[in-house]
Amino acid sequence: MSNSNTKPILVTGAAGFVGYHLCKQLCNSGLIIIGIDSINDYYSPQLKKDRLSQLASFENFKFIQLDICDKKEIDNLFATKGFEVVINLAAQAGVRYSIDYPYKYIDSNLIGFINILEACRHYPVQHLIYASSSSVYGNSESIPFSTQAPCNEPVSLYAATKKANEMMAHSYAQLYKIPVTGLRFFTVYGPFGRPDMAYFSFTRKILNNETIQVYNNGDLERDFTYVDDIVCAIEKLIDLPFDTDEEKIKPYRLFNIGNNQPVKLMDFITTLEKHIGQTAIKEFLPMQKGDVFRTYADISALEERINFKPSTSIDEGLHQFVNWYKLYYNGSQH
Repeated sequence: MSNSNTKPILVTGAAGFVGYHLCKQLCNSGLIIIGIDSINDYYSPQLKKDRLSQLASFENFKFIQLDICDKKEIDNLFATKGFEVVINLAAQAGVRYSIDYPYKYIDSNLIGFINILEACRHYPVQHLIYASSSSVYGNSESIPFSTQAPCNEPVSLYAATKKANEMMAHSYAQLYKIPVTGLRFFTVYGPFGRPDMAYFSFTRKILNNETIQVYNNGDLERDFTYVDDIVCAIEKLIDLPFDTDEEKIKPYRLFNIGNNQPVKLMDFITTLEKHIGQTAIKEFLPMQKGDVFRTYADISALEERINFKPSTSIDEGLHQFVNWYKLYYNGSQH
């Protein structure tokens, strides 16, 4: 980007798990970052505030508490700041939560996202990067999951909203020539993670000698991706030109960001037990509504375009997470 060192980059969802790690990395790289977040109570607002306090030491980071659903304030922000790059990570996350609270997903993931797209249209940006999800693949039989494969059978409302984001972004790239990159994240984990994620709640329960619930009798596979690998890829994508023949006609692209090495849930639990130093008490349960059996990312397009190769093994990643968890909670029961 021509002025990416002087004009701020907008990161929405900056107090979130991936948002926090991305802001930290970009600030370390000397970029000027404006982070926004609604700091909702889907999970501990204190954890979000603690992430932000880690970012407060950067002179090139500014935080504004703002909900992407607030169109007037979003437009005002774009009008005054003149962003060239926008990275939209704000969303209502979680598959199971979407069964009980569907409207939260419509508000944040659809209304919030159209507000970002409209702002990018009226206050033109050079690049919009947004988060999609591996959940759009549903229970696809085509392994590994490729962005070229059709995925029109979401098994949760969360997945449906993420698929809708892709279609909305595609139409804005086509109509208004907004350069857009969509990223399908595959089960991101690591320090300062989300408490609603299995690895986080498993750690808490194992340390508290509580029973962990293992769905589909443990016969699930996930393409767990360490957060540092994700952030590294996003940073490289910021300046990636839209220079393929197809992108010159329509500036839209979609990538998987995963580890490309699915891990069996039981192997994952065993590794977690090793680093915690305790054996889990397990309750085996049937498949949950909205869940999928397996996620497996085809990352060949990212390898080709930015030489993306995830370098963190599940063993190392969980070691880092458990160390952070014990330090952060310092033995208290959360």
